[in-house]
Amino acid sequence: MQNSTYIHKSAKLYGSSRIGNNSVVLENVILGYPQHNILMEITKAGIEIEEYDYPGSDIGSNAFIRAGATIFSNVMAGNNFRTGHNAMIRENTIIGDNVLIGTNVIIDGNVSIGNNVSIQGNVYIPTHVTIEDKVFIGPCAVLANDRYPIRGEYHPEGPILRKGASIGANATLIPGVEIGEGAMVAAGALVTKDVPAWKLAIGCPAKIVDLPEKLELLNSI
Repeated sequence: MQNSTYIHKSAKLYGSSRIGNNSVVLENVILGYPQHNILMEITKAGIEIEEYDYPGSDIGSNAFIRAGATIFSNVMAGNNFRTGHNAMIRENTIIGDNVLIGTNVIIDGNVSIGNNVSIQGNVYIPTHVTIEDKVFIGPCAVLANDRYPIRGEYHPEGPILRKGASIGANATLIPGVEIGEGAMVAAGALVTKDVPAWKLAIGCPAKIVDLPEKLELLNSI
């Protein structure tokens, strides 16, 4: 930690957590909260979390982490990382530079997020999702990773969002779908199949139509 980084006295940093220069960490933020297997080791040993040495979270420079955010162990984020209030990012999530994780977003771990990504409030992202550069995900969108929950063996397969894809507010993506480069998913759409690059998915269930020519450019994030 550098002298130019502000960390509110109510924030908690666990494990070997690190945050870069020129950063702000606000009230009741938790960095490096132990993932389940580490937490079990700690409770079995009968010691306090603060006394246990394990990998925390690693956040780059110029971060701004708002009140109530929880970032688990083995999370790595690049520079210019920002969160809204009460965001939760679980273990083994890798985040690039210039990424916004909005208020009340849940990222359930084992997720890869590229550079220049904007994820708006109340989005749910399950495990095993890949989000490439310049992706926009609108508020209240839901991604899923299990086609038949609790009706068979669990094989998580999250959606893949290719470079410059846009997901509209309240859209739902079923497990395993791929949203192609520059493609758009309309607000409220239910996406049940892959969306080719530079196409538009609209409706419930979504139909694939041509993207208006004026929208054939990458997101400016």
